[in-house]
Amino acid sequence: MYAASREALAHTRSALQSALGSGAATAAAAQAGSELFSVVEALDSQRALRTALADASAPAEQVFGGKVSAQTLATVKAAAGQDWSAQSDLTGSLVQLGREALLKAAADQDQLDTVEDELFRLGRIVAGDPELEQTLSDRSTPASAKRDLLTRLLYGKVTAVTEALAVHAVGRLSTSPAETFDELSALAAAQRDRAVAHVRSAAPLDAKQEERLTATLTRIYGKPVTVHVEVDPELLSGLVVRVGDEVIDGSAAGRLAAVRKSLT
Repeated sequence: MYAASREALAHTRSALQSALGSGAATAAAAQAGSELFSVVEALDSQRALRTALADASAPAEQVFGGKVSAQTLATVKAAAGQDWSAQSDLTGSLVQLGREALLKAAADQDQLDTVEDELFRLGRIVAGDPELEQTLSDRSTPASAKRDLLTRLLYGKVTAVTEALAVHAVGRLSTSPAETFDELSALAAAQRDRAVAHVRSAAPLDAKQEERLTATLTRIYGKPVTVHVEVDPELLSGLVVRVGDEVIDGSAAGRLAAVRKSLT
């Protein structure tokens, strides 16, 4: 995203935050998040509407007035009035703000920890089920069908915010489903100014080991770190830790790979 779009996103985010600053914050934030997703779906399906909104030739009130809440309309109006580097930046930013609004609703209900954990575990479930991942990734499958499938799988098993975030995301994937859910989990952590460490361990960690690992990573990164651990026996021994784009490989398999690379 170029500078113009970054500035446009910052202005639009400020408009959303201002709109959510009063009234029933939790309900308003949840409604705005869901409605922003609906706005994006309309823009995704109608190129003419997307173009008109991007160049402000169709006022937001004319298109969405009476169909969405005042908070959502204020956000869309702010977005339409900005100078975006690309049309896709406008819709992508509305998606981002929809996610942030839903996560604000989760935070207001003390559910951010739960949402973060549910999204991480959903990513691991999908990554471990090749058939499901292929179905959700298939570009020939309509977005509505993917969303319906995931809704059925998640109904009654996760929080409403987790379901809303995951179901919308699977309809407009830019990475694999598992990676997308991991990104959403990291976004939830970021709302609490936390980093997320994805840890693959050759064997399960007990509570004290996980506590020590968390403390070590917190010192290294200078902020609280949430640790998500999955067991991977193929590592043979040790750990592989990923925080953002940085990977710390302390596994036997990783060391063997490094030795093999040095011999080629």
